[in-house]
Amino acid sequence: MDHITVKSEGPKLVPFFKATCVYFVLWLPTSSPSWFSALIKCLPIFCLWVFLLAHGISFLGAHSSARKILAGLIFSALGDAFLIWQEQGYFSHGLFMFAITHILYSSAFGMKPLNLRAGLVISVISGLSYTLLYPYLSGPFTYLVAVYIALIGFMGWRAIAGVQLANDLWTWTKLSACLGAVLFMVSDLTIAVNKFCFPVPHSRAIIMATYYAAQMLIALSAVECQDADAARKRA
Repeated sequence: MDHITVKSEGPKLVPFFKATCVYFVLWLPTSSPSWFSALIKCLPIFCLWVFLLAHGISFLGAHSSARKILAGLIFSALGDAFLIWQEQGYFSHGLFMFAITHILYSSAFGMKPLNLRAGLVISVISGLSYTLLYPYLSGPFTYLVAVYIALIGFMGWRAIAGVQLANDLWTWTKLSACLGAVLFMVSDLTIAVNKFCFPVPHSRAIIMATYYAAQMLIALSAVECQDADAARKRA
């Protein structure tokens, strides 16, 4: 990430960092869900909406990948809200919202370059993850979790495929998308293991720290088009 990018994008992310700090400082108990706790949990994602909107409506209008990432962040906030009430039976609703998010992110990252090797590695990791979870799953979750793992795995593949380190065909934003996707997978695997298998120590802190970092990095990856436009103008 070059210093010009840090100077231009950093200030726009200040509200996100503040909102994330508020979430961790308040650390509201999950045992008593409320609209207030939903707002505090969703606030950092709202700030990422603002981060993308701050680049201008014309920027979003000109770049479909940025629009898809914004739409993904909107579905993510809905998913976050549903998961506040997961013990009241809304876990599958949250799962569905995040499944839509991963489809939108995959579409934003695109299918070029294909990078089948990365796809194979992600397929193996996804398969192993499902094998770990399968004995603990029952009812609809047996197939819902399988579909979800396939979707987040596909999203991870498309993000990782964009980083071609060997050919020097990479940008900080492609790297950002890649790291974001990996952190998202870590966050969701922690959720699944903690919910279905066994209690993970400090699970909530791990889940939320990796989740917020993932969403910030994916949101940052949407501004590549603007950087490319700026570079062309300077040239």
